[in-house]
Amino acid sequence: MSVTTLGAIVSDTSTTHQSVDTRTHLLATGYQLIAQKGFTAVGIKQILDTAGVPKGSFYHYFASKEAFGEAIIEHYFTSYKQRLDAISSAPDVSAQQKIYNYFQNWYDTQQNGCNHEKCLVVKLSAEVADISEPMRVALDIGREQTIEWLSQQIKAGWADGSIPRQDNIAAESMAKRWYFAWLGASLIAKISQTNTPLAEVWQMTTTQLGR
Repeated sequence: MSVTTLGAIVSDTSTTHQSVDTRTHLLATGYQLIAQKGFTAVGIKQILDTAGVPKGSFYHYFASKEAFGEAIIEHYFTSYKQRLDAISSAPDVSAQQKIYNYFQNWYDTQQNGCNHEKCLVVKLSAEVADISEPMRVALDIGREQTIEWLSQQIKAGWADGSIPRQDNIAAESMAKRWYFAWLGASLIAKISQTNTPLAEVWQMTTTQLGR
């Protein structure tokens, strides 16, 4: 291989890494801002100024602010899925404990204002459903992904005996009830500026988990 050819490959590789890094940096910056302030309150200029990226670079990766928001949601749920998989793969941990750990984290991060790692879905669910169909669909896919994970853990808990089984309730239905209750409680906690809604659903969930 000639030095010229090798140099071209290194240059192409460097360009590829730079492209990925710039896109990832934009997503990370936009994620932080939108999780804190909401989608409509954050403009492209603020994202670019905060990220230190020129306007042309933004439109190289994203056709519009809406496409950018959709990409943030998809990226968020990809990372979220990895966290769920990490909980699932924990050795020597019952299904009951895995679900307990999941909701314990949700409870902890939503109290007293919310951590940005949990705020994105809570903040955007009500905000963008009526203004952006692609973002609504991305949120809905993420919702279904989480409910499916909960359903699998419930079934595993029934199988290993760590979760009491209620009559005439499918695992999917129980998972939906928990997720809907927690999402609603998180929204009400923001409105009321109290942790009471979260405490109520936490008590409900732990009781139904048999703890």
